[in-house]
Amino acid sequence: MAVAKSTRGNVKVDRPLSPHLQIYSPLINMVMSILHRMTGAALYFGSLLLAWWLIAAATGPSYFNYVNGLLGSLPGRIVLLGFTWALVHHALGGIRHFIWDTGRGYDLKTIDAMSWGSIILSVLLTALIWAAALWLK
Repeated sequence: MAVAKSTRGNVKVDRPLSPHLQIYSPLINMVMSILHRMTGAALYFGSLLLAWWLIAAATGPSYFNYVNGLLGSLPGRIVLLGFTWALVHHALGGIRHFIWDTGRGYDLKTIDAMSWGSIILSVLLTALIWAAALWLK
């Protein structure tokens, strides 16, 4: 651990520079906060993909088929699956934050339950969306 040497009078005191992830154990609400920020950033890139797909649709059938082919390939589907999960997870995180904005849910038990609930529900809803999309195809 990094320490800072400071002098108090003639006595040198060793103190930690600052707390960091090696000191704190990751709590579910910390992980959810980080994931909420990461999914928000991922949604920017997913929005670019959506805009690209819409522009391809407006450009013409040959370019639209090209973009659909890319997004329909295995790597494209994996990216779309990740985008779907990011969208659902970020939306559930927004609902969690909205509940907190009303002044409710601040006790630790509720925070943990909402955090675990949003991660589990985001995975289940993503699987349900993809199952429905594949079934309708």
